[in-house]
Amino acid sequence: MLFVLRRLLESAVWISLLFTGCKPGNRAPATDRSSPPDQVADHPSDSLVLATGTGVEVWYSLARPARAPDGSPCTERGLEVRRGQRRIQVPLLYTGETPTLLNDSTMRAVLWTNCRPGNVYLVDLASGRPVRQPEGSR
Repeated sequence: MLFVLRRLLESAVWISLLFTGCKPGNRAPATDRSSPPDQVADHPSDSLVLATGTGVEVWYSLARPARAPDGSPCTERGLEVRRGQRRIQVPLLYTGETPTLLNDSTMRAVLWTNCRPGNVYLVDLASGRPVRQPEGSR
C-alpha cells in the first residue's frame, strides 16, 4: 500500500511540474532563424571567405575559442559550403587562416588546433568532405 501511495505522489509531482512548465508566461522567447546571428558573446557572425565562378560560396560559420601553448588566445573558425539554399558543414575542420580555392570543385584548408596550423586538407565543394593532403604533394 505504501508503495502505491508513493507512486501516486511521484506522479502528481511530475504532472504538476509538467503543467507549471507549460504556462504561457514560462515560454522562451521565439528567435528569428531567418538571418545569421549577430556577434554574441565572442561568437563572430558568419562571413564570406571565398566564392567560385559557379556560384559556390565558402563561409566561416562556426567559431571556437582556443589557446596557444604560450597562453595567448585565438578563435578557430569552422567552414560551411553554400550553394543557393543548400548549406554543407565541413566536418571537424576548424582553421585560423583563409582557405585557398584550387578550382571550382576543390579548396585547400589547414586544420588548426590550439592556435597552430597542422595538417592540410583538400575539401570537395560538392560534398564538404575533407581529405588529408599527402605530405609530399603540397
